Amino acid sequence: MNASPFTPEADVRDQAPQFVLPLVVRIERAAPPARTDALETAARAVLLILSDERSLGEGEWAQVMRDWQDARIRKVVRRARGAEWRKAEALPGITVTGKAAEVRVFPPVPLDGWPKELAKLQVSGTDLDDPEAPGDVDPGVPVLWMSPDLDMSAGKAMAQAGHGAQLAWWELSVEERDAWREAGFPLAVRTATPERWRELTVSGLPLVRDAGFTEIAPGSCTVVADHPALRSRP
Repeated sequence: MNASPFTPEADVRDQAPQFVLPLVVRIERAAPPARTDALETAARAVLLILSDERSLGEGEWAQVMRDWQDARIRKVVRRARGAEWRKAEALPGITVTGKAAEVRVFPPVPLDGWPKELAKLQVSGTDLDDPEAPGDVDPGVPVLWMSPDLDMSAGKAMAQAGHGAQLAWWELSVEERDAWREAGFPLAVRTATPERWRELTVSGLPLVRDAGFTEIAPGSCTVVADHPALRSRP
């Protein structure tokens, strides 16, 4: 898996069968989640399915998880409310709750093979706001820094935060992964200042370059994963 799963250039990953990781965010009309809460919850959902025992070894999701990670790493976020959410919850997957956000992540599906309960859900309409500015991040908590230069819908940004979390996961040792998981996958999502962003993109930390399938130009730098264990390496 040396070729990047995100860059727009053609590579060996394009020759493999293509899968997508579905995520569904619950957005009730009366009480939509805050944007940052939704992004952080989506990132944790990706980490939880990557580390779930069903995704490892001979687990029931293991083969499709391997197939997905051997191809392009696609994630698509759709929204649901009411009965739609209840139907989505009935499918195999993991529901993750943030401060108020709820996100359900499902095992990867073929690009054109979504379950009917998920295929009918809308991709658009995931425009969320933060009623208050996100607070300071506690020392030692991994931060997924979002680009200040890109205007993304909440759904697109949730997928990008998931990409950043996944890149960090890949870079960590088994011991570092275990420690993060046992702590409950603490993380924060924040938008970097322009000056900070310039520093981060040349820091050597995991950097997501989007393939440009939706919303933004191919090759756009979207997220830097700043995990303390990665920053401390020589």
